[in-house]
Amino acid sequence: MTRGAQGLARVAVVVRAGAAPLWWLGVFAAGIGVLVPGLTGRRIGVMAGAALFLVTAAVVGGARRKRYGELTRGAVRAGKQDVLQDRRVTVRNWRRGHRWWLVLGFLAALGSAFVVPAAGGLMLAGAGAGLRLKAGWIGRAEQSGDALLWVRVDWLSGRGGAPGGKRVKAYRSTGVAAGDAAPGGGRRAVAARV
Repeated sequence: MTRGAQGLARVAVVVRAGAAPLWWLGVFAAGIGVLVPGLTGRRIGVMAGAALFLVTAAVVGGARRKRYGELTRGAVRAGKQDVLQDRRVTVRNWRRGHRWWLVLGFLAALGSAFVVPAAGGLMLAGAGAGLRLKAGWIGRAEQSGDALLWVRVDWLSGRGGAPGGKRVKAYRSTGVAAGDAAPGGGRRAVAARV
């Protein structure tokens, strides 16, 4: 990197990075949890899990929206010297930084099945769904503003997350064609070759 250049990661990609692992670990834990009768029984466990799924998805999806909105409105244009981090690298950094939290969450969801079958797994899946919803909300903000949002890598947490945390002072913005991720953090569709 040249002097004065900053490494930038896509905000929506950082938010979305945990969605898939949380979703699949939660679904897997819920599937195993249904096999365990538990103290409350399967029916109550699944009903409680469905309620926890909805509540968790709503809470995670809506958390810190005011902070994200403030940072979005205050976004400044990225400089030519700034280095845009690939989507793959951002996702890998988040998942490496959170791997033990993911393992602990999965084990806790499995353990909770002995009390309330499937509920812990569905709650974990709800957290993944909530992150996906939040990334989608950021993507809609990017589309309406016709600009992609980026955050300095050195302002992220030590685990590669928290794009709306206290360390983040401002977002940077680029045109919608920058980087290799679409608005919302998903993979950018590649045009078919003729």
